[in-house]
Amino acid sequence: MPHTIVVTGASRGIGRAAVERLLRGAPDTHLVLVTRDASGRGLPAGDAVSHCTADLSSLADVRRAAEQIAARLDSGDLPPLRGFVGNAGIQYRNALTPGAEGLEATFTVNVLANHLFVRILRDRFHAPARIVLTTSDTHFGDLRHNLAMVPGPVWRQPDVLARPGAFPVPDSTGAGRTAYSTSKLATIYLVHEYARRLPAGIDAIAYNPGFVPGTGLARHADPLSRFAMRYLLPALTLTPLAISPRTAGRFLADIVLGSAPAPSGSYVDRRRVARSSAESYDPDRERDLWNTVESLTADHPDVDSTDAQRPHSMDGPPHIA
Repeated sequence: MPHTIVVTGASRGIGRAAVERLLRGAPDTHLVLVTRDASGRGLPAGDAVSHCTADLSSLADVRRAAEQIAARLDSGDLPPLRGFVGNAGIQYRNALTPGAEGLEATFTVNVLANHLFVRILRDRFHAPARIVLTTSDTHFGDLRHNLAMVPGPVWRQPDVLARPGAFPVPDSTGAGRTAYSTSKLATIYLVHEYARRLPAGIDAIAYNPGFVPGTGLARHADPLSRFAMRYLLPALTLTPLAISPRTAGRFLADIVLGSAPAPSGSYVDRRRVARSSAESYDPDRERDLWNTVESLTADHPDVDSTDAQRPHSMDGPPHIA
């Protein structure tokens, strides 16, 4: 049966490879690719693909894009929604970069944008459906998982994390990387909350691709780091320490299509369900984060304040792997 999958972060790296895999493996799927470039230049084209423009650091832009997709689903212009892939991610050289609304841009792109898409589209999902958010093993914060290249997360109250300057020496590269790893921990918390609140048959999964050099994630890094990520570190894909964007994209597509088994609320490390960090299982933090992301998206002038009350309709029994 024809269905729709919405994908962010599809213009390069893991997302691009996942889209190519989805088009080959699910010919009855219509992909809506959310991109920053209005031309869709370099992206797959054809009857099975459409493009929607949004700057994910702007909640107004995200809302406009999500509402456009919702309207197309409601009108029958798109087949039923069976998937959302929040693959877009960003890392900055500091923890001071604001998005359009003044919120910290890492948190906005990596956490709030995903939540706003899901929040607006949630009543359009047709079971069985999957929401897959790309996270990172940097949330472990140890040598084994990130080769000491990224500091581990430093959790604060979510309303603090959402604002610029949440970490010590906020204008430093270390603070920017800490903002990144902390946002990825928040992604796992958000997946746990979706697993509790979404109706049966709509699964939420956190996907960790591992270390994937050459994706463009470090495009805001210093010149030396950009050079290393683009030209030197890809050699690590010949070892167990890293995988290529194509392989990571294949794993992501398999999760989205359900060919890789994963219960709702689970953490998939490359291709298998695994335990995320001990810190990532914290119902109190998960609840606090939920309240904050609901408030921040609802407080935006373009967000209907009545919609902020709708999480109560999503309440359900916990189902967390």
